[in-house]
Amino acid sequence: MQTPENVFKELESERVVATVVIDDKDNAAGLAETLLEAGMNSIELTLRTDEAIEAIKVIKNKYPQMLVGAGTVLTREQVRQAADAGAEFAVSPGLNPEVVEEAMKAGLPFAPGVCTPSDVEQALSYNCKHLKFFPAEPLGGIKYLKSMSAPYRHTGISFFPLGGINADNFTDYLKQDYVFAAGGSWLAPREAISKGEWKLISDLCKDAKNRLEN
Repeated sequence: MQTPENVFKELESERVVATVVIDDKDNAAGLAETLLEAGMNSIELTLRTDEAIEAIKVIKNKYPQMLVGAGTVLTREQVRQAADAGAEFAVSPGLNPEVVEEAMKAGLPFAPGVCTPSDVEQALSYNCKHLKFFPAEPLGGIKYLKSMSAPYRHTGISFFPLGGINADNFTDYLKQDYVFAAGGSWLAPREAISKGEWKLISDLCKDAKNRLEN
């Protein structure tokens, strides 16, 4: 398992992460191949379906070069399941001390969700400095994140915003030096995955890559 420093450095180099919901593990390989061919080398599979853990296994076994994370990690058991399945990082929508402690115990790089100064301080008490900012847009977007995080910027924290991130605003987040990557479901919509609409997903990913480069 990679160290947290290496994992988050790799995510920082990727800049954008496809956040996905997989209802059928049989779609996992096709999705991973599509993302890789479009230049997307990282993925966050949310643990919102019964197939998610198996999908992580499929992708890591068939495409070991892909950086695979688990999202919506809410329990200690899910931390263990994700780590055992081969996930290289995990994120959660909030900050549950038990989940953070289990991730530390498992050696699984973990980005807890934060949305207030108190959340940030609790994260720092666990030495978590890579944090998921969620839900980004409903909370007030960049303007809110800039103000909320300002008192803690000297600690070296950086953010992974999710929630309302889309093709039109993700580059605005990435221009902020305290944002290490952005994630979003627009890159691989749930319905498109279920229908195997790989060209649509490929086009969305390639568009995102073009926006990053321009």
